[in-house]
Amino acid sequence: MSTFDNREESFEKRYVHEQELQFRAEARRNKLFGLWAAEKLGKSGPEAEAYAEALVTAEVSAHPEEQVFSKVKADFAAAGVEQSDHQIRRRLDELLETAKAEVKQG
Repeated sequence: MSTFDNREESFEKRYVHEQELQFRAEARRNKLFGLWAAEKLGKSGPEAEAYAEALVTAEVSAHPEEQVFSKVKADFAAAGVEQSDHQIRRRLDELLETAKAEVKQG
């Protein structure tokens, strides 16, 4: 194997690792976001956990972040919870950073 091949393989492994970390961070973010939203909706315990898990599973579909946002926005509207689109999206962004740090820590 040439030096070029070794280098290419190293880049590929690093890319796969970074993609895996990103996926895990987004799933963790969705769980944290779901727990936050559940609290706003007055849910707690197993009901809050189930709500958060439903958002984690939304991650594997097309346009996952948009589906997570839309579900929480609709649930907030139905429950009369006042949160602007900006507040919801900002919370998603904040929790992604939290999730990335948690995933890196293990």
